Formats: sequence, C-alpha cells, structure tokens
Amino acid sequence: MTTAPIRTQPAHGSYDVVIVGGATSGSAIAWYLSTNPDFTGSILVVERDAALTRSATAASNNCMRQQFATRINVEIAQYAAEFVKNFRENLGGDPAIPHLPIRNFGYLYLADTEQFADTLRQDQRLQASCGAGTEILSREQIAGKYPFFHLDDIVAGSLNTVDEGAFDAPVMVEWLRRKARENGVDYIENDVVAMARAGERIETITLATGERIAAGTVVNAAGTRAGAIARLAGADLPIEARRRYTYIFSAETPLDQDLPLTIDPTGVHMRSYGDSDYLVGCPPLVGDPAVDVDDFGYEDRIWEDKIFPVLTRRLPELGTLKVTDSWIGHYEFNTFDHNAILGPHTEVANLVMCAGFSGHGSQQAPACGRGVAELITYGQFRTLDLTPLTYQRIADNTPLVERAVI
Repeated sequence: MTTAPIRTQPAHGSYDVVIVGGATSGSAIAWYLSTNPDFTGSILVVERDAALTRSATAASNNCMRQQFATRINVEIAQYAAEFVKNFRENLGGDPAIPHLPIRNFGYLYLADTEQFADTLRQDQRLQASCGAGTEILSREQIAGKYPFFHLDDIVAGSLNTVDEGAFDAPVMVEWLRRKARENGVDYIENDVVAMARAGERIETITLATGERIAAGTVVNAAGTRAGAIARLAGADLPIEARRRYTYIFSAETPLDQDLPLTIDPTGVHMRSYGDSDYLVGCPPLVGDPAVDVDDFGYEDRIWEDKIFPVLTRRLPELGTLKVTDSWIGHYEFNTFDHNAILGPHTEVANLVMCAGFSGHGSQQAPACGRGVAELITYGQFRTLDLTPLTYQRIADNTPLVERAVI
C-alpha cells in the first residue's frame, strides 16, 4: 500500500486527541491508539518537519540497552527489545514490514575508580533482579574478551551482550507512522503556535497556517521543543536541548570482532558500525550546556581535542583513523532527573506528556507510547506501570534520578 504525502492542513476542525510531535514518541502513541479497539476517537498528529531531518530520530545512534540504574527503565528496555525483535508480528504481520534485528555487540561500561566500579556493581544487582544478563568483569576478564583495549587505567567494567547493541530506529518510526496513517490517523506537516485554555483544560490549538482546532486531549511529544509547547498552554517542563556529537570513522587495521558499545570514563563512547567501520560519540568539550533547539553547529576541535585522544589511547590497534561522516543531534534533556516525563500535567488536565527522554527515546518509545495510549483510553496504565515517570513527581519535587545517561 502506497502512503499518500503528508498534507499541511487538517481534515477536520476538531479531534479527540491532538499529538504535537510526529517522530518516535508521537508515532508510537498514534499507532497504539489506532490499533486499540477500545479507543474509537479521532487522532491528529502535528509534525513541523515531516521528513524528520532535524529530529532526534534522524540523529539517533539506534541504541538498545538494559544497563540502567532504575528498575522502571530496565523494564522499559526489556519491552523495547521484545517489541523490536518481533517487530513485524507486533505491527500486525504485514509481510512488507521488515524484521528489525538487534545487533548484540553489547554495552561495556568501563570504570577507572573503585567508586564507579561499586556503582556498576550496585546497578548490576538491580539489573540482574529484573532478569538482565549484565556481568561485572575485572580488568583481566575484559582483556580476555577484548584483547584490543588498552586498560592500564581500568579497574572493572559491566557488560551485557543479551538484547544490548543497536537496531534501526528510523525504520521503526517509519513503519509506526505508516501503519498509524493506514489506521486513519491524520498526520499534517505544520506547527502549533498557540493554545487557548478554559480553566484547567486546553480548548483549542492554533496552527502556523491559521487554523484553530478543538482538542479533547493534547499530547506533548515535541522532543526538544516540549518545553516551548508546554508554555503555550501556560505550563512548565524542565526540558532543554543538549548537543551530542557523532562521528563515523574507518580504521587502518579493523578489529577481528565486534567492538561493543564502550562507555569510556571520559564520556566518549564507541562501537562497531557497519561491517568494518566504527561510530564514536560524545557530549561537548566542557560541561553540557543547553543550546537553542535550532543550533546544530559544531564546536571547534571536538574531534581533535576530545574524541581522537581517547580513541588512540583506548584502541591503539586501530592504527590510522579516517572520519567518513559526522552529525550533531540533540538530547531532549530532562534537567529535573534525566528521566522521561509522562502523563497529565498537574495544572492542565488534558495536556499529556511524553517527552524528556534524555537520549533514550528510540528504545523507550514503544513502552512509553503504549503507556500514554493506555492513559488516554482507560485513564490508567494497564500493562507496565509507568507511574514513577509521571509528571506528578515533578510537582511533588520527588526526583527519580537516572544516572546512567551517556
């Protein structure tokens, strides 16, 4: 079935659900709603960039891991792995839908102090209690598995190669959107520029092209723009854009096995990419400042001064390195506790959040999209209890801090 181009204007003047943001989270919510027989309402998705060229989806490093420090995030990741591994079946069995395998090269966190090693041990106990396969390795055990690492400064590490690695997140989003549209969801390329409230409820949204749309529920899945969207409704969200750099490079002497996604103590992470190339990423040179949502400029010497020294020290066997591609993406960073923000705002009853993923959106969207769709349909979570991630914790000033943020 060929999907028609996305229009700019809505087909109707009112919708039961308006989703602001049509990338990973918004399309997951739209698809789950549209496939739930208990939901019979109309759905509009408003996405300002239908090609998603500057979305976090387009810049995603496509990662999948269970090595988190909070139980709910481990459980969300486990659902993501199941959803991706059985993607065609989960989307209804259409033979045109591709399989989405996980490339299980694993995640390897390296600790250069006993204090951080103890943190990894604590997190491993939590992950193991959830059924994850994380192991704590000594320096000697890491060297035995991955003899190409320089490890003189490393005391221990944590490794999981079961359902940890990378998958094709943009393809997942493409098919969630395609199937949602086939199910009758109205997608438009437009922007929400105003919201009108009556008391605690949003009554209408106004589009950049001038249309005013009546909305029963408004879902804020706008990524780095989620804070600005919330402000249109007179609400606050502690979300800002944080810059992340990604480089693809080839090596003079490629490794003879996959490079796990290795999180270096410096904050630089690296992994296999394709058959013989590699991906490396990092935050800014100094600190992690907020940036404008439209600022995709590079810092001077980020490769030369931050990335290259780490690669040549940690992986000396690679020899000469050659950059073949690079891009900048933004985390929709939740400054409150680095976790997703879900559910209704405490001051605007029909404004529902699905934002603030802090770099984990590609793998957390299936579980969180399902959960938000359940909230809209039933008024409660029915499968995985995502209550710890609702906006209520922000109103109560009770953070659930996720420290395992790369």
